[in-house]
Amino acid sequence: MPELPEVETTVRLLRPHLEGRVLGQVRVHWLRTLGGMSVAAFARSLRGARVRSLHRRAKYIVVELERDGAPGGALVVHLRMTGRLYVDPAHVPADPFVKVEVELDNGHWLRFLDVRKFGRFEYSNPAASLLPELGPEPLGPEFTPEWLQGALKQRRRRIKPLLLDQGFLAGLGNIYVDEALHQAGIHPLTIAARVDRSRSDRLHAAIQATLSAAIEREGSSFDRFYRTPEGNPGSYQHQFQVYGREGLPCRTCGRVIERMVVGQRGTHLCRHCQKR
Repeated sequence: MPELPEVETTVRLLRPHLEGRVLGQVRVHWLRTLGGMSVAAFARSLRGARVRSLHRRAKYIVVELERDGAPGGALVVHLRMTGRLYVDPAHVPADPFVKVEVELDNGHWLRFLDVRKFGRFEYSNPAASLLPELGPEPLGPEFTPEWLQGALKQRRRRIKPLLLDQGFLAGLGNIYVDEALHQAGIHPLTIAARVDRSRSDRLHAAIQATLSAAIEREGSSFDRFYRTPEGNPGSYQHQFQVYGREGLPCRTCGRVIERMVVGQRGTHLCRHCQKR
């Protein structure tokens, strides 16, 4: 599933193609992608609206719309496992797995491709009504070393499932939690409240450094599904320290990387670098 770096990459690359564009006709090829709204109502909500801005919230892409200078609701997109959002010229045929298409006033089409049909491409006014309760953004101003230390001290949960909880911290997924915990030297089964200030500060720095490096490399493509809006794979997978490297030597100490299950999620670690 695309995580924060992949979604952030999508938003950054789509901004110049979408901001300021006026939406036209709509084609829907898979009704469930709309989240329960009828095609007619969905088309009415979009047609004639202007794209004011794009931003990311957690793993959601939010396309803010306006009409006559006033807020006009938003498109809220969740890529889930295999979703991809991109823009094509009108003469390019749509991929067979495209679920929704929206015409732009420059003759291009915004297309949402989703092979496994788990993604969502929904309209809401306001956008917040489609977003669950979310924690702070790990690259935002609210996520400070002080906040993290205080928040961990209040939780008796294992650190790995806690960091995956979007209500605790927004946008992190399995890949980048494993990578950040390894960089911080924290075992994934550690109880959050037992993480002292020194390790908490290391974890804060590791989360931000890992996410920033992954965004710089346009995310991670460890399967054939994630591609940027331009059709390119990300390259951060070549920097993985532990994720997907079970049986291989740790790049830090040379010991073997192991895989275990924590909170029903495959988890990768080096037991030497991440002692309990």
